[in-house]
Amino acid sequence: MRSEVSVTFKGIAPIRLDLNEVQPMPHDVARWWLDDQFTQMGCEPLRPTGKLLTADKVVVVAQAAGPAKFAEAKWAQEFARASSAALGKPVVHVDVTTLSISF
Repeated sequence: MRSEVSVTFKGIAPIRLDLNEVQPMPHDVARWWLDDQFTQMGCEPLRPTGKLLTADKVVVVAQAAGPAKFAEAKWAQEFARASSAALGKPVVHVDVTTLSISF
C-alpha cells in the first residue's frame, strides 16, 4: 500500500514525502512530536474556542514550518511520519493555503 504525506504551499510545487520504506512512528510518539513542534514554533489554535484537533495541529505546524523547514530532509521526514501516525492514515495531503487536510 502506498504511504505518502504531501504538503502544498502557495506558489510552489507540492512537497511529497514518501513513507513506503520508512519505519512507522508509534501513535503516542507522533502526538508528542507534533505537540512539541507546536510549542517550539509558537503556534496558535485555529479555532477561536481554543480546541485543538490533531488535524488542526498538523496544518498549523506545517504552516509555521514553511517551505524552508521542509527543505531540511530529516525534519520533513519526521513531520511526515508523525502526521501519518497521529492521523492514522497512510496517505495525507496538507494544504497550507486553505488550512485543510485530505486523505
